[in-house]
Amino acid sequence: MPETNRGLSIGQVAELTGLSVHTLRFYEREGVLAAPVRRGPGGRRLYSKSDVEWIHLCVNLRATGMPLPAIRQYAEFIRQGTGDEEQLLALLRQHRDQVATQIEQLTESLGLITRKIGAYAEQLARGAGGPVRCTPPPAERR
Repeated sequence: MPETNRGLSIGQVAELTGLSVHTLRFYEREGVLAAPVRRGPGGRRLYSKSDVEWIHLCVNLRATGMPLPAIRQYAEFIRQGTGDEEQLLALLRQHRDQVATQIEQLTESLGLITRKIGAYAEQLARGAGGPVRCTPPPAERR
C-alpha cells in the first residue's frame, strides 16, 4: 500500500506489519515507538515510512525475546539523539549475547531431536517398535 502525502492509516500499518490495530495502539501507549505518531484531521493516526520501519524493528526485537521495557529504553535512547550511544550499544550487545545463547541452546536441542528422528527411522526400517534411548554423542556430553 503506497504511502500518501498524508501518511498511512493504522489499518494500513497493521496490514504491512502483521500486527493488530490493538497492538499498534499498545506499542504507542507503552512508549516503544521512536517518535510520536502524527495525527490527522479528527485525531486519526498517520504513520510515516520511518514509523513502519521502526515497528518492523520492534517486531524483530520482540521475536528474539527482547522485553518491552528494553525496547522502550532503546526507543528513549533514539529519541534523545546523540550522547547515549554507549548505553545504546550496551543494550544491543547484551541482547545480542542473549540471542546467541538462545541459538546455541536451540542448536543443541535440534541436534537431540534430529538424533531421535534418526534412531526412530532406523528402528522402523528394522521393523522394531517402542521407545528409543538417544543420548548425545560422547563429544557433546558435558
